[in-house]
Amino acid sequence: MQKEIKRVVVTGMGAITPLGLNVEDFWKGIKNSEIGFGPITYFDTTDYKAKLAAEVKGFVGKEYMDFKSAKRMELFCQYAVAASKEAIADAGIEIEKEDAFRVGVSIGNGVGSLQAMQREYKKLLDKGPGRVNPLLVPMMITNMAAGNVSIQFGLKGKNINVVTACATGTNSIGEAYRTIQFGDADIMLAGGTEASIAEVGVAGFAALTALSTSEDPKRCSIPFDKERDGFVMGEGAGVVVLEELEHAKARGAHILAEVVGYGATGDAYHITSPAEDGSGAARAMENAINEAGIAPSDVDYINAHGTSTHHNDAFETLAIKKVFGDYAKEVKINSTKSMIGHLLGAAGAVEFITCVKSIQEGFVHETVGYQVPDEECDLDYTVGAPVQMDVNYALSNSLGFGGHNATILVKKYEA
Repeated sequence: MQKEIKRVVVTGMGAITPLGLNVEDFWKGIKNSEIGFGPITYFDTTDYKAKLAAEVKGFVGKEYMDFKSAKRMELFCQYAVAASKEAIADAGIEIEKEDAFRVGVSIGNGVGSLQAMQREYKKLLDKGPGRVNPLLVPMMITNMAAGNVSIQFGLKGKNINVVTACATGTNSIGEAYRTIQFGDADIMLAGGTEASIAEVGVAGFAALTALSTSEDPKRCSIPFDKERDGFVMGEGAGVVVLEELEHAKARGAHILAEVVGYGATGDAYHITSPAEDGSGAARAMENAINEAGIAPSDVDYINAHGTSTHHNDAFETLAIKKVFGDYAKEVKINSTKSMIGHLLGAAGAVEFITCVKSIQEGFVHETVGYQVPDEECDLDYTVGAPVQMDVNYALSNSLGFGGHNATILVKKYEA
């Protein structure tokens, strides 16, 4: 017997970002077109090509959990727990009143703790294997964000960690959406987290020529601008509470938006470059739109992956044209990375939050820093100023190394 497909809504959100340590402060920064870029403070960048990052400021882990728990978690896990705590509070969920086996976690992370790896590898070389921290492995592996959130809040349902590089946050939300659709959970905490502004991370991405070498915070992460020269590493976490509609209504939850489509594809093309014809990203968008049962022209706003690398921005533009045709020139597009940089595994989750807030407030932020038009990128990227407009459907794209493409479609909730 075929299962009934459930409707899935968003009932809570939490964020740790370079613009603020909660959703309210993050969104205020977004609305004011603020940027979170500055010189890297975590290590000496004298010998590094990339000098700037979008660091989280003022975060203290023990303010969100007990000291002992914080001490046993690396930063990416602390960010996830902090964002989850806000999301649960925002949703008004009382875990003790729920069946804990029906409340799950789908929080992804791209690279784990580079800091732990660096720190303990140095001990290994300097002092030998006997001095390596016994907790190295559980502190560094990527799934521990989801694991720690589950442990901290007593969530015993499906507990997964999707790792699809820069598509991680979107895939994590998409897989949580599917979990609830097919009745495997009533509530899922979903999103992504990342804290990889470390020596080996910056050196590695710079060696790929993926990072901007600009030392001007106002001209470093400039998606779709002809002078773009790479992305700027950011960090943080975004976590949302997804909930089966009838479950949310039964407990009187405040519904923020509804998830109505999810598409995921693979380019089968190259380990770092998107497919040059944009076909993979296009199919992911098409799948999400078709699932929602709407036409491309019903989409009001696209939060683009928009990394500020030459290939991504050009090929994503091409993908949008493939899907939207003549309407591609009319739909509003922007890149949140123009303000907070690239949060890697957390990017799609924070950008999903941006879409929900855009729907709630009828506000599409500008792509900050854009100055020089590029003939390859000739769509409406919301340049110069934000736009007040009704947003009924918002689509968010994420593209990851390895050819991962993920799209999530959110709509204004209607009973």
